[in-house]
Amino acid sequence: MAQNGTPQNGVADGVPALPSPVTVQVIRHTKIFIGNEWHSSSSGRTFPTFNPATGVKICDVEEADERDVDKAVQVAKAAQQRSSPWRKMDGSCRGRLLHALADLMERDRRLLATLETRDTGKPFLQSFFIDLEGSIKTLRYYAGWADKIHGKSLPVDESFLCLTKHEPVGVCGAIIPVSP
Repeated sequence: MAQNGTPQNGVADGVPALPSPVTVQVIRHTKIFIGNEWHSSSSGRTFPTFNPATGVKICDVEEADERDVDKAVQVAKAAQQRSSPWRKMDGSCRGRLLHALADLMERDRRLLATLETRDTGKPFLQSFFIDLEGSIKTLRYYAGWADKIHGKSLPVDESFLCLTKHEPVGVCGAIIPVSP
């Protein structure tokens, strides 16, 4: 039977190597992401974000206001129109896109965990093993459902049939609070 730290189980000295943060030289994306494009805020305002553990400024981020949220909601509503490419896309293609996003997050997991740690001040391993792992698993879960959501038909009586079709209700703009 293989013991911890043997070549049979691939663990050297019984301790698996833990991931470590990466060195981040430049934060490249600080704009508002709407309609698959990066935008400056409509007001032109930015705000600094600081590492709460060190007090060191990380970067300046575009400050969204009501006009930016309205623009994002308009773009999201347009994506729900019957003629939009997203609406015409079948569920399996949507699922592949969600899996592709999860793949990219897995590929860049150390970088994303490093940025999360710098922005929130939480321990790196918590960002890596809890936050990123949870996000990746959530994307994969919903990617698996993308082509499996369908309606039902229920016989009401001999001359009527009740049909259900699951569709999005609408779009909302949400402000998500983050506490230090």
